[in-house]
Amino acid sequence: MAATEIVRQMGEGCRSLPLSAHVGFDSLPDQLVTKSVNHGFCFNILCVGETGLGKSTLMDTLFNTKFESEPNSHSQPGVQLKSSTYDLTESNVRLKLTVINSIGFGDQINKEDSYKPIVEFIDSQYEAYLQEELKIKRVFHNYHDSRIHACLYFIAPTGHSLKSLDLVTMKKLDSKVNIIPIIAKSDAISKSELTKFKIKITSELVSNGVQIYQFPTDDETVAEINGTMNAHLPFAVVGSTEEAKIGNKMMKVRQYPWGTIQVENESHCDFIKLREMLIRVNMEDLREQTHTHHYELYRRCKLEEMGFKDTDPDSKPFSLQETYEAKRNEFLGDLQKKEEEMRQMFVQRVKEKEAELKEAEKELHEKFDRLKKLHQEEKKKLEDKKKSLDDEVNEFKKRKTATELLQSQQAGGSQTLKREKERKN
Repeated sequence: MAATEIVRQMGEGCRSLPLSAHVGFDSLPDQLVTKSVNHGFCFNILCVGETGLGKSTLMDTLFNTKFESEPNSHSQPGVQLKSSTYDLTESNVRLKLTVINSIGFGDQINKEDSYKPIVEFIDSQYEAYLQEELKIKRVFHNYHDSRIHACLYFIAPTGHSLKSLDLVTMKKLDSKVNIIPIIAKSDAISKSELTKFKIKITSELVSNGVQIYQFPTDDETVAEINGTMNAHLPFAVVGSTEEAKIGNKMMKVRQYPWGTIQVENESHCDFIKLREMLIRVNMEDLREQTHTHHYELYRRCKLEEMGFKDTDPDSKPFSLQETYEAKRNEFLGDLQKKEEEMRQMFVQRVKEKEAELKEAEKELHEKFDRLKKLHQEEKKKLEDKKKSLDDEVNEFKKRKTATELLQSQQAGGSQTLKREKERKN
């Protein structure tokens, strides 16, 4: 009988037995809490939104601290992701918080590919975790999990509808991360406009098939509050680190000439709702959803690309060793095939090169023969011309000699005639 069948039968035949006395494993939850507190927690938030919507300010307000951040310009050539990690402590509970800000998002004239750097960043964090998971020697006890647990998507308070950039980006991200849409700087529009704007946003998200994060209602302890808060999405928030005395209490506010917005007053904005849902009630569920849903989806797709499956064509469990051997043989076969193709390509290129060299050699020989023939013809012409010139020189010399002889004879005759005249006289 196979080992998997034995395990299956053991699981099916599990019986419940009573205990006659206290054993002690009821302390496991306490042990888990102690271990978790000693180890600490991590939480990673991705803030996506256009420049100037108050992403950094809201993070400062959420965690009651001042994170290091610099104002970003609107002249970025593309979208960049800036990650900053901080160690926070509250009541002996340590939290390693990572805030990732999308710099330059929506600032370009062509916004078609603005979502791609964000998707690539999220996938790279999943890939890093998967690579660590596939190692023979893993070090998860001190591994910094950089996977994105929550994406706060900042929507501009236009009061009309979502921009196409927002819809496209959220559609690309909804299968990779927990999206919590929020209306930033919601004090820029009136309450009636805000209510209509929320309804419009929800309608557009549903009609475009965008899946945002829903606060879980399967746990009875939080089912009621989460169900109520799901109806308030997207949250309309205001962020501020400025404090003022309201009554006898210092509160975070935004002061205007016409009045004061109290950030932590639920009748003014949804900041308290966001903080309750994001940090105090559902932080662990966001972490769990990231691992069990989004990361598992990425992992499954990656392993299927690598050829790994849970069952074979006969619906039997797939052996990892068999899968490895099959992939190894397939890889070696592909490698051998590529090697043979490269060898044939090399031989073909050598033959082509040899043919080119032979053709070039033939052309050089033909050119040499043509030049040699031309040289011989030129040489013959020059020799003929030289002979002709030599003949002309010889003829000229003969004529010169004859002329000189004739002149000498004429000179001798005239002298003879002169003597005869002198003799007669």
